[in-house]
Amino acid sequence: MNAVALLVGLGPLLGWGLFPTIASKIGGKPSHQILGATAGTFIFAVIFAWVQGIPMPSGSAIVLSIISGVGWACAQIVTFMSFGLVGSSRAMPITTAFQLLGASLWGAFYLGDWHGVTSKIIGILALVAIIIGVYMTVWSEHKTSEKSGYLKKAVLWLAIGEIGYWAYSEAPQAAHIDGMHAFLPQSIGMLLVGIVYGIIMTFKGQGEKPLKDSLSYKQIIAGFFFAFGALTYLISAQPDMNGLATGFVLSQTSVILATLTGIWFLGQKKTKKEMTITVIGLIIIVLAAAVTEFI
Repeated sequence: MNAVALLVGLGPLLGWGLFPTIASKIGGKPSHQILGATAGTFIFAVIFAWVQGIPMPSGSAIVLSIISGVGWACAQIVTFMSFGLVGSSRAMPITTAFQLLGASLWGAFYLGDWHGVTSKIIGILALVAIIIGVYMTVWSEHKTSEKSGYLKKAVLWLAIGEIGYWAYSEAPQAAHIDGMHAFLPQSIGMLLVGIVYGIIMTFKGQGEKPLKDSLSYKQIIAGFFFAFGALTYLISAQPDMNGLATGFVLSQTSVILATLTGIWFLGQKKTKKEMTITVIGLIIIVLAAAVTEFI
């Protein structure tokens, strides 16, 4: 792995690692956050496609790529909602784990990625380690029934949201389209969800007007960070860079930055003991993710 490939591979560390913290810092309701984030991603994707001269796909490829973007945006709405319950520093390890579990189980039992009994045993142990790591990141030294209730609700929401993230990852593969060509139509699907959700929340009469509120347009900055992470991951996963397995593992380091910046910059406080256990849990998640990719 050369230095350039490594730097590109760590792009998601910055993009995806800072995205939840920036979105939370800017503030607003999930309707503001998803509209701004998807608008930022769309702008980024349009500029990238124009500079690179990437044509818009057609047929089933564009349809499935748009569905992929719709899946991500729906899942991200749920993730933003969970931030309001437990904070991004606790929600991000949970949603990362669900994505790792979903992708690994899909690859192992549907695509047959884990060959042989030994590989399956190692893979299952790695998945158990991921669950343990997540438990460590959300462990609380001073538990209350209210905190436990919020955490259970967030876990349920994020488990449901995994369906959308799964569609985001798998739909382009079903269309046999590479990430570079899927990027723009994915962003279209994302933006459609952001607009529709914004309209729905406006007419619910709860005081939200995401299509007019300035907070939505400030969230475009957060969208740029997500898009940067997505694009650098697509480049990193290319065979002449880091390859899919290494690129994926490098991208998962983003959960470390997302969790720690949430604690440091958003006031999501942890005791010294909680912090130590959280860091160990994050390391376990990343190492276990590496195991699932290289067995």
